[in-house]
Amino acid sequence: MSLKEQINEDIKLAMKAKDKIRLETVRSIKKFLLEKEIELRGKGKDNLTPEDEIEILVQQAKQRRDSIEQYIQGGRQDLADKEKTELDIIETYLPAQISDSELEEIITNIITKLGANTTKDLGKVMGVAMKELKGKTDGKKIQELVKSKLN
Repeated sequence: MSLKEQINEDIKLAMKAKDKIRLETVRSIKKFLLEKEIELRGKGKDNLTPEDEIEILVQQAKQRRDSIEQYIQGGRQDLADKEKTELDIIETYLPAQISDSELEEIITNIITKLGANTTKDLGKVMGVAMKELKGKTDGKKIQELVKSKLN
């Protein structure tokens, strides 16, 4: 089942269950998928690739994480909790997240393969790491780990 079909099924299930937050979240994912599809049609592509879909989901998850952080700083735990619930829903569509030890191993392998050893190589390492780990973990985690390894 494609992501688009899964989203449509989940919208129906959320409506039947009267799960307002899930319904809103899944509809917003569908909206962004449709917008991206329309954008790609203008460039001559017919359908979204799985990579395009993951990119949209990662973007939505990142947006929720940023919102959670800001709401907590602003003392709005109620809104942070809502965003956390939405983030959990979005993450169900993303590939399985890797553990910290797996992440460290992958980053170490990339650094070794590229022969990187100073912070000047950060961009090179990040480019490869982000491509390889897209959707599997948070970009901030990757960046922090790469910086710590290159110091």
